[in-house]
Amino acid sequence: MKKSKKLIFASLVLGVMSFTGIQAQETATKFGVKGGVNFSNFYKSDVDDNNVLTSFNLGLFAKMPISENIAIQPEISYTGKGSELTYDRLGVKGTAQFKLDYIEVPVLLVVNVTKNFNIHAGPYAAYMVSGKTTNKSNVGIFDFEDKINVDDFNRFDAGIAAGLGIDLEPVSFGVRYNYGLTKVGKDNGDFTSSDAKNSVLSVYASFGF
Repeated sequence: MKKSKKLIFASLVLGVMSFTGIQAQETATKFGVKGGVNFSNFYKSDVDDNNVLTSFNLGLFAKMPISENIAIQPEISYTGKGSELTYDRLGVKGTAQFKLDYIEVPVLLVVNVTKNFNIHAGPYAAYMVSGKTTNKSNVGIFDFEDKINVDDFNRFDAGIAAGLGIDLEPVSFGVRYNYGLTKVGKDNGDFTSSDAKNSVLSVYASFGF
């Protein structure tokens, strides 16, 4: 009888230890670094892919599981946005670029559809830290590069982010789209397209540890 009680007690202890180990694995927060390439532009009513500016993103993330297949992933990154315009007027051909740099914080809900494939979505907020305009043409006298007075713009940007990811621990790859919901320029500012909003497609890689 005593032996049976000891066996039952030992089984319970092992069961609790196993369950605790599983829970610890499911709730262990993973940290990492991520970076990639941005393809951005401005839009008014519809997104126009004709004026795409290439830039980069670099940041940190924390992945906090709330169940076996679902996690919350906050991030912070330095990311480039903006737009590019090509023109051909009176024999002058060139490219003008409008570059804006932000500190961006998305908070994403990550759902693992399979072991190695996830979908994610959530809101983001960003703060503009710098910017510049450049112009390069076939007539050199029109070339220039000027810093932007960011106080003439809406410093805060916010919107919705959604994407797909492939997890090959500890490395992951993904593609994400950020759809801005706030205006880039102030209504009373000098920005020539004050109704414009940010649109960014990102391709990235990350490393977790």
